[in-house]
Amino acid sequence: MTLNKYFDHTLLKPDATDAQIKALCQEAKEYDFYSVCINSCHVNLAAKELSGCNVEITAVVGFPLGACTSKTKAFEAEEACKAGASEVDMVMNVGKLKSGDYDYVLADIEKVVDAASEYGSIVKVILETGLLTPEEIVKGCQLAAQGGAHFVKTSTGFSSGGATTEVVRLMKETIGDVLKIKAAGGIRDYEAAKEMIEAGADRLGSSASVKIMKQAENK
Repeated sequence: MTLNKYFDHTLLKPDATDAQIKALCQEAKEYDFYSVCINSCHVNLAAKELSGCNVEITAVVGFPLGACTSKTKAFEAEEACKAGASEVDMVMNVGKLKSGDYDYVLADIEKVVDAASEYGSIVKVILETGLLTPEEIVKGCQLAAQGGAHFVKTSTGFSSGGATTEVVRLMKETIGDVLKIKAAGGIRDYEAAKEMIEAGADRLGSSASVKIMKQAENK
């Protein structure tokens, strides 16, 4: 797979304007990125901007805390998919995982997976690994697989810590080929992107995708 197809070209800032979302979509078309990754309120606009091209739309759900109710996450996922999102990046309920309430975490994932599957959309579960112990990361990966998700994702980029090669390797050791891995949070240059892919990442979430592609062209 060529480097550009690893990227979910990302803009999740709370002050993102319509003009910036349009620019993000134009960049995604120009570089033929895999998808744009945006907040759910922008999916309608992105769907118009990306009509007729093969760039997908990823919508984040329960972002960035993952602490809303499961019904809220499922409803947001459904709304995003209805508007044109083919992928959903949901934030796991980190507090419930750390509390050992695995039944809650599993049901939370399953509700979003069920909502997204009605539209044929895939689900990535954001673990927020910077807040977790290695044992909790392993458990989170296992619950994501059990809940029917398609990917595990390292981070939102809005909490402590982002993607690290150590975490990506741990996730890969845990899930093997059962799920795919998305590394996100702090991937800002070509070397970091390359290291994440080598560690086992199947997708990269970055707001610096264009910069990374330009660096890659100069290598």
